[in-house]
Amino acid sequence: MAVDAADAAQIRSALVRLRRTTGLPVAFGGLVEAGRRRVRISELSGTATTALSALAVTAGNGLGGRAVALSRPCAVTDYSVSRQISHEYDLPVAVEGLRSVLAVPVVVRRRVRGVLYGALRTAEPLGDRTLSAAVAAARDVEQALVLRDEADDLLATAAPPSARPGAHDPAGGACWEQVREAHAALRALAPRIADPALRDELLRACGLLAAGDGPLPGPRLAPREVDVLACVAAGATNGAAAERLGVGPETVKGYLRSAMRKLGAHTRTEAVAAARRTGWLP
Repeated sequence: MAVDAADAAQIRSALVRLRRTTGLPVAFGGLVEAGRRRVRISELSGTATTALSALAVTAGNGLGGRAVALSRPCAVTDYSVSRQISHEYDLPVAVEGLRSVLAVPVVVRRRVRGVLYGALRTAEPLGDRTLSAAVAAARDVEQALVLRDEADDLLATAAPPSARPGAHDPAGGACWEQVREAHAALRALAPRIADPALRDELLRACGLLAAGDGPLPGPRLAPREVDVLACVAAGATNGAAAERLGVGPETVKGYLRSAMRKLGAHTRTEAVAAARRTGWLP
């Protein structure tokens, strides 16, 4: 089954962080397959063989399956002889030479979306500090997946109409208000995404909502100026815009004044109208 490239990249980055912060020589992980209670191991870091690659781990089976079933971190000091887990995957674990292993579920909206593993090739306790660092790496993945889900949800509810509605089209006007609200929410969401590729993808989607052909020739607005105008266009006060964007009210005022000056506008309403005319806003 195909793995979402962006989500897999989050797992891969988390494994690198996990090894760096814990000193564990081996880390691996994967995502829960859509519609199944099964994790497909797709990302390997520090492994010496491909024994674990593409391994399907069913919920409840082995250490990772136990972590999925319980929705909590699990660890064993010596995998092959542990009585805490079942042993369906002893062979690939032995081929890779792993002994002490931990598994941390990635839980988003109370649903397990993936598992991160860390391991030693010797049988020794992993310790609370190591487990805490692995949990922190999983939390980073969870946050990234939450942001991606929010972006997907917003995009799903705001496909831009083929033409801007006129005054005679009240239903179309309501649709465009939804588009504008989604555009503002997406612009506010983008700076919170650490992954540059995912952030760029989201901003490109914002551009599609604003204008299919991109901004028209004219004043060039800074990204944060567009963010503020998008919030204003959706009806937000300066205080609400500041809260949504994670900045102070005075910062919002500064961006708004700068955007108004560039657009030749004297009021917030004029600035929004000018931004729409020039393709910066939907």
